[in-house]
Amino acid sequence: MPTKIIYSTAATATGGGRDGHSQTDDGTFSVDLTVPKEMGGPGGDGPNPEKLFATGYAGCFLGAMRFYAAQKKLTVPDDAKVHVEVGIGPREDLGFGLDVKIKVELPGVDPETAKDIIAGGHGVCPYSNAVTKGLSVTPELV
Repeated sequence: MPTKIIYSTAATATGGGRDGHSQTDDGTFSVDLTVPKEMGGPGGDGPNPEKLFATGYAGCFLGAMRFYAAQKKLTVPDDAKVHVEVGIGPREDLGFGLDVKIKVELPGVDPETAKDIIAGGHGVCPYSNAVTKGLSVTPELV
């Protein structure tokens, strides 16, 4: 968990949840969510929580690799790409779980350096830390 929060944001979901509306409290991001056909919904091109998670994770991971590389005086090429695939399915107990695959392209970087940058980025990325080491979650009734 962070020792000091340096940025915080918040969003509110209304309606049906996965088939409702979500919006940041500051109004800079607003989205109507769509349940995929595979999960019993109408499908279509609308976003869903997994798409939003994959998008955020990809951007965060690329930024984390750049941060790590800069600390080691290495360079992540401008045409680097991070592809994050998020799958969802039922857990053996109750509820659902996520499966995440990350594929990184670092053109022109030798394999050993690329592996170091990827591992280092994974080590400092807050999304990676949240999904591998846990995070502080406090649900409360208001």
